[in-house]
Amino acid sequence: MKPKLVFVFAAGLGTRMRPLTEKTPKPLIEVAGKPLIDHSLDRFAEDGVETAIVNVHYLADSIEAHLAARTRPRIVISDERARLLDQGGAIKKARALIGAAPFYVCNTDAFWIEGPCANLGRLAAAFDPAAMDAMLLVASTPGAVGVDWPGDFEMDPDGRLTRREPQTVAPFVYTGVGILKPELFDGVAEDVFKLAPFFWRAAEAGRLFGLRLDGLWLHVGRPETIAEAERAIAASTL
Repeated sequence: MKPKLVFVFAAGLGTRMRPLTEKTPKPLIEVAGKPLIDHSLDRFAEDGVETAIVNVHYLADSIEAHLAARTRPRIVISDERARLLDQGGAIKKARALIGAAPFYVCNTDAFWIEGPCANLGRLAAAFDPAAMDAMLLVASTPGAVGVDWPGDFEMDPDGRLTRREPQTVAPFVYTGVGILKPELFDGVAEDVFKLAPFFWRAAEAGRLFGLRLDGLWLHVGRPETIAEAERAIAASTL
């Protein structure tokens, strides 16, 4: 069953995108005439996702004002103005809003150009909660736009992901999009914590899986990668 909810991470400080983010939050930086967050939310709207929980902290008023105009998906703000909680803590804070069903997560500094098959539908169809704690959409490290690190994961023929070994280049990079089981975050005592360790523990248990992106992933993490992403988008329309 397709998740009907996505948690969108929009609370970051955008330090790598400075000076652009001194007055504009990173999710509202425009690429090809559209804010980054709308590139992501439009994909989820097309997929039939009904609700997007969006956490806010830095320049939160600007993000809330922008999202007020959206009708699909329905926007629910998770307010972190008082304290930035990191991605894991953000999910814990919104746990009651998320509910019991598996849900999508999405970063707002990246998006993708679709291939022949819609990736969110492929991801949902491949997710098996009996065998998996999380399933991540991954892209080819050398083929992605704007990747300036040596990848994140190895993937076996069954789709199981393992963490990149130090001093190596991994063939797959995490796109910032995945499906998680909410019970992963039950019983966590801390309020501020990262999401990545939950991936590593799932990988060690053989319960972290990946699906290779059909299309082209665009990571917009620095000001200079905006032009690179826009060139890729323009080329895809030829």
